[in-house]
Amino acid sequence: MTEHRAKQARRGIRNVGHLFRDAARRLEEAGVPEAHVSAEVLLSELLGVRRSDLAVLEDPLTMHQATLYESWISRRLKREPVQRILGRAYFRNLELELDKHALIPRPDTESVVGAALGAVDRRGGSCRVLDVGAGSGAIAISIAQERPLCEVHATEASEGALELALHNAENADVIVRFHLADLVSGLEGLTGSVEVLVSNPPYVRSADILELAPEVRDWDPRTALDGGPDGLGFYRRILAEVKPLLASGADVVLEVGDGQAEDVLELGRRAGYVLLGPHVDLAGSPRAVLLRWGAG
Repeated sequence: MTEHRAKQARRGIRNVGHLFRDAARRLEEAGVPEAHVSAEVLLSELLGVRRSDLAVLEDPLTMHQATLYESWISRRLKREPVQRILGRAYFRNLELELDKHALIPRPDTESVVGAALGAVDRRGGSCRVLDVGAGSGAIAISIAQERPLCEVHATEASEGALELALHNAENADVIVRFHLADLVSGLEGLTGSVEVLVSNPPYVRSADILELAPEVRDWDPRTALDGGPDGLGFYRRILAEVKPLLASGADVVLEVGDGQAEDVLELGRRAGYVLLGPHVDLAGSPRAVLLRWGAG
């Protein structure tokens, strides 16, 4: 060991491998899901390297780095999600900032964006899109980025979430017209013109929220989770309240929770929509339902 390394060791600064293994062990013993992944992602983000490069790093961490990593691991031990510790999440082509006002965007929702883009493409890649319940802006910003000919609108009832979504859109250098609204209230200017409507509404049954993983139950805003007694309350509202805004033949893409696809399709049928069926994610699970309003 060189004199430099010896001095660092005496100061208690450990090498990358030792620090990672110790953190992963502590997380695993505490029952934290994907303990090794959490320890690895946090360390790679701390050092600004790819996860695959961690194994070949030899230099020990600085005192500041070791202290910060320890604070992050302590937060993860309390089941704070990695994305909230870092203050950002990756979604499709985006790096989105996060705060307490919005859900962490899930990989499952990427397939919902894919379904909405398919509806846009059937219109030649240019149409008016409305995202109901923007949260961090993941859906609306992705559509605006990947289909720049579209005019994308998004509503959000939370002022804090709306500010976050605006910030994320600015960072992505895209234009999304955000509206502070309870679902679609006050959007009379869009009457009869929305050609693709997409939403990831709250869909957890109220009684089931306490059974969710701590990473969701304790850290995501409850208003973004609670779908009412049967989890379908927001679907009923959306399907009823958006009708005046929809163009004839408009496509509606609604993310659904596990086991909800048939129930939401039935709600759509009763509300007068044409049923196009479920849209499955990469795992083959129904992740959205597709409906159409009127002729087209």
